[in-house]
Amino acid sequence: MEAQIDKIKQQLQAQGYKLTPQREATLRILLENEEDHLSAEDVFLMVKEIAPEIGLATVYRTLELLTDLHIVEKLNFGDGVARYDLRGDTNHHHHHHLICVQCGVVSEIKDDWLLPLEERLQAQFGFETLDHRLDFHGICKNCREKNDQKS
Repeated sequence: MEAQIDKIKQQLQAQGYKLTPQREATLRILLENEEDHLSAEDVFLMVKEIAPEIGLATVYRTLELLTDLHIVEKLNFGDGVARYDLRGDTNHHHHHHLICVQCGVVSEIKDDWLLPLEERLQAQFGFETLDHRLDFHGICKNCREKNDQKS
């Protein structure tokens, strides 16, 4: 985790920003909960446990700054709540999501299935894709099994 914090600190400094204690606390929560797609309120409640002096507005400002600097991605899964996801170094593009419309569970697909489409867009239209995101909305296996049991 320290290596990731140092890398993000360098990214901030390259853009003229400092890694303040509040920003570091927010980053640590995001790193510790990478799989959870936390909302700003979720981040705030967790940050308050390690930095009681931090305010909700500070967390919002930090998340927006990190989003603007492309350190985190702001996601919306159709429930009206903005969620935040750290952008990984390993994937050129973001991972994709399976979103259950019944229970709200979000699962990730980390494979980049759209690479052949991007190559076709480049060849056919001369269009260079810089980024993409794909979300599938449906019913997860657990909810389907529960629904089948009720029938």
